[in-house]
Amino acid sequence: MNKLVRDKIPEIMKNKKQNPKTVIIKNDSEYLSALNKKLIEEVNEYLESSSKDNSENTKYEIADILEVIEAICKLKKYNADTIKDYKLKKKKEKGSFEKRILLLLEKQPPKTTC
Repeated sequence: MNKLVRDKIPEIMKNKKQNPKTVIIKNDSEYLSALNKKLIEEVNEYLESSSKDNSENTKYEIADILEVIEAICKLKKYNADTIKDYKLKKKKEKGSFEKRILLLLEKQPPKTTC
């Protein structure tokens, strides 16, 4: 299985006497697709580590998520300050998650077909 890795991973693998096979992604849409898959991978790793109550590892997983998000922003040429402005605008309009409000959704009755 192919996966996007941090820049120094192939070098680290070589130092461990492994022989990694790599290619450089030149196409922006392929790179974005790889970043999106990596984001899902990192979020899943965060969820797994947070369920084990391992706060040190969880911090590393959050850092990994931020690293991927920063790479996506760089690829899309999104300025970090602009993203922060969007975040603040959304917080002003809809709030944040500080109050821990859980919206209870009603179960919809099953649809019947004839």
